Amino acid sequence: MIRVLVTLIQILICFLLQSAVFPSFQLAGVVPDLLLILVVTVAYTRGIFSGLFTGLVCGLLLDCSIGDVIGLYGILYMFIGYFNGYANKIYDKEDYTIPVLLIAASEFVYCFFYYIAEFLLRGRLNLGFYAYRIMLPRVIYTVLVGIVFYKLFHMIHLGLTKLSNKEGS
Repeated sequence: MIRVLVTLIQILICFLLQSAVFPSFQLAGVVPDLLLILVVTVAYTRGIFSGLFTGLVCGLLLDCSIGDVIGLYGILYMFIGYFNGYANKIYDKEDYTIPVLLIAASEFVYCFFYYIAEFLLRGRLNLGFYAYRIMLPRVIYTVLVGIVFYKLFHMIHLGLTKLSNKEGS
C-alpha cells in the first residue's frame, strides 16, 4: 500500500514538473518526458504489472490534461511500462546502463508511435523532418534528464524495499 501511495505521489510530482517547471527549460523546443522516465523506472525495478499500471495512470493523466484523444497516451505509456517490465528479470541494483538504454528506446518508440497516431494518419508524411526536429532532441534531452531522475527514483525504490523488509522481519 505504501508503494502505491509513493508511486502516485511520484506521478503527481513528475506531472507538475513536466507541465509547469520544465517548459521554462526547453532545449530545441522540446521538454523531457519525466512521466516516461518514471514508467520505465517502475517497470524496470518492480516488474511488468507495476509498470503497466503506472503507465496507464500516467498516460490517462496526460490524456485528461493535454491529449486530443482520450486513451492515446494511456495506451502508449501502458505498453511502454508493460514491455519494460520484462527487463525486471535482469534487474541489477548497481547497473545504470540498462535503465538509461531503456529510457532512450522507450522515448524513441513513444515518439515513433505518436508520429503514426498524430501525423501519419493525418497525411503528414515528412518523417525525416519529424525525426530530426522532434524525435532526436526529445530522446537526447529525456535521456540526459533521465540519468538524474532514474537515480532519484531508484533511491526511493531501494528505501521502500528496505522499509518493507524491515516490517516483514
